[in-house]
Amino acid sequence: MKKKVVVVEDDGSIRDTLVIILERAGYDVIHFQDGGGLLNGATEVPDIYLIDRQLSGIDGLDLCKYLKSQSISAHTPVIILSATPGIEHLVKDAGAVAFIEKPFSKKNLVQIIDNVLTGE
Repeated sequence: MKKKVVVVEDDGSIRDTLVIILERAGYDVIHFQDGGGLLNGATEVPDIYLIDRQLSGIDGLDLCKYLKSQSISAHTPVIILSATPGIEHLVKDAGAVAFIEKPFSKKNLVQIIDNVLTGE
């Protein structure tokens, strides 16, 4: 059974790229352009969330904190994507398990997701 990844990225070209990379890596991908879908419960809880930090409407770190405060998604890992370097402490404080800096490599992206999902 494929692992499910929810991608939240407001930049359409980056979102499309993430979907292609993750689907080719064998993941089932659901994507949103903002956090509204997650705040409104528009999808079931995935195996992992991949959330951009700077979203329109809600900051990705605040969305992460929200997900971590909900009993249904509190134990689901969150990875934050951001072009802002040096925010690892903010990512950790929000409850995310990892940070991927943009621009990212396809190999690094898939490796980090795989490692988080396998507990490495």
